This record gives sequence, C-alpha cells and structure tokens, in this order.
Amino acid sequence: MPRHTMKREKENEREKRERKEKEREKRKREKREREIKEKEREKRKREKRERERKEKEREKRKREKREREREKRKREKREREIKEKEKEKRKREKRERERKEKEREKRKREKREREREKRKREKREREREKRKREKRERERKEKEREKRKREKRERERKEREKR
Repeated sequence: MPRHTMKREKENEREKRERKEKEREKRKREKREREIKEKEREKRKREKRERERKEKEREKRKREKREREREKRKREKREREIKEKEKEKRKREKRERERKEKEREKRKREKREREREKRKREKREREREKRKREKRERERKEKEREKRKREKRERERKEREKR
C-alpha cells in the first residue's frame, strides 16, 4: 500500500472520529438543553400551581371573612330586634300596670263617693225622722194642752153653774 494512501486513510479515520465526537457532543448538548427546558417547564408549572393555590387560598379567606361578617350582621340584627321587642314588652307592661292602677284608683274614688253619699242620705233620713218625731211630739203636747184647757174650762163652767 502506498504511503500517501495510508496517510489519507489515517486522515479519513481522524476526520471520522472527529465527526463522531462532534456528533456525540451535539447530542449531549441537545440533551442538556432539553433537560434544562424540561426543568424550566416544570418550574413554571410548579409556580403556576403555587400561584393558583395561593389565589384559591386568598379567595377562600375572603369568602370566609364575608361569611363571618354576614353572620355577625345577622346576629346583631337579631339582638337588636330582641332588645326592641323587650323594650316594647316592658313599655306595654308599664302601660298596663298604670292603666290598672288608674282603674283601681277610680274604683276606690267611686266607692268613697258612694259611701259619702250613703252617709249623707242616712244623715238626712235621721234628721227627717227626728223632725217628724219632734213635730208629732209638739202636736201631742199641743193636743194635751188643748185638752187640759178644755177640761179646765169645763170644770170652771160646772163650778159656775153650781153656784
């Protein structure tokens, strides 16, 4: 085999090796780049999930806060209504007590008035009876006196006639 052919052969061998090496390097680089890209993609996905989780969390807290406030308002409203009802009830009871008290006072007054009227009537009645008795008594005395006078005149007349 001639020398220059061997040289060429060697050269070809070397080029072939270099090409293979380059190819290998290229595949390695591409693989690394794919892995980097994949990692990036995974990282973005993770971050996205994290953001969504946080957002959900935030929404949940907001919802719960609104719910608590709504419950609080409801409770306060209920308490105000209960207080208002209590107040109304006390007012009603007070009015009722006052009305009853007034009624009682009125009955007492009327009773006193009736008793006073009754006493007055009885007093008038007693006085009337007393006057009647006194009148009868005077009339009786008057009759008595008349009778004695008559008898006296009669005696005197008889006495005169005797003489």
